[in-house]
Amino acid sequence: MNDIKRCEWTGNDEKMIQYHDAEWGVPVKDDQKLFEYFVLDAFQAGLSWKTILHKRENFRKAFDNFDPEKIALYNSNKVNTLLQDSGIIRNRLKIQATIHNARQYKEIQAKYESFSTYIWSFVQGEPIINKWHSLQEVPATSSISDKMSKDLKQKGFKFVGSTICYAFMQAAGLVNDHTTGCFRYKQG
Repeated sequence: MNDIKRCEWTGNDEKMIQYHDAEWGVPVKDDQKLFEYFVLDAFQAGLSWKTILHKRENFRKAFDNFDPEKIALYNSNKVNTLLQDSGIIRNRLKIQATIHNARQYKEIQAKYESFSTYIWSFVQGEPIINKWHSLQEVPATSSISDKMSKDLKQKGFKFVGSTICYAFMQAAGLVNDHTTGCFRYKQG
């Protein structure tokens, strides 16, 4: 496994390697999976992906398997419970934003038939294939993540800056940012 060429950001961390090899950059059309990435990328703001990935299962338990229907119904008691959960990132603003975004997500689903239809419209339904040779070339934002961020903010979403949107695009496969030497690059 160690002799396979991967994107540099995985390092030697087993969870990061598994995530890179099986999930990162794979096009996701499932609404609930997209919402999961959306939540996790918002919690990542100001933190490393490694931190979030190592807490992912705790997030799943704490946030009802990322079910937006359930999360949209969370109240102040649930927020307080989440703030006591040492298995997740205990940031009140991010927790409240997750609840708020679940409600906005439901509105998007109602208007566009699915969250996937809406989110993939930013790339005309097809992943953007970049040709980065090194990690240093990979941008933190793009004109599309800028547009996505602006539109999501107009629709009332929180913690949706362009950097978060770009990380989401990478995770959900809207953009293929595997470096060209990575074994996953041609797999999409």
